[in-house]
Amino acid sequence: MSTCPCGDPRPFAACCGPFILGQQWPSRPVELMRSRFSAFVLGHWDYILATWHPDYRPAMTAEALGAEQDGHWVRLQVLSDQGGPEDEQGVVEFIAWYRQEGRLYPHHERSRFVRLDGHWVYTDGDLLPLVKAKPNAPCPCGSGIKFKKCCGR
Repeated sequence: MSTCPCGDPRPFAACCGPFILGQQWPSRPVELMRSRFSAFVLGHWDYILATWHPDYRPAMTAEALGAEQDGHWVRLQVLSDQGGPEDEQGVVEFIAWYRQEGRLYPHHERSRFVRLDGHWVYTDGDLLPLVKAKPNAPCPCGSGIKFKKCCGR
């Protein structure tokens, strides 16, 4: 049993799977954030577009969105989250690590979410200053090896 791509220790079928497969809708912004990350990892482009507020969503097909992706998303770190089942707005700050041409890069963002027709949707986000992995810290790719001996080479 492997863990969900979002980093939760539960398997995909018990974590992000029910959201991405349309069996239920996230009840909190952080659940939507995690499921969107998993959808990016697994290539569920229809889900990405369906959970994007129509006023902010790019005018492209799911296939075009998938073709636009350059890197491979490897790890999600949720730094903070606001918004619960009864709220109308929420914010999630995260770092999503992706691999491109053999190197590991961080995408640090503060994302905004709102309720639309009773469901959480992503609106937009602010890119935040990039963070650098510390050489002696565990590698963000999840290998368990120090960054300097793994992706930091």
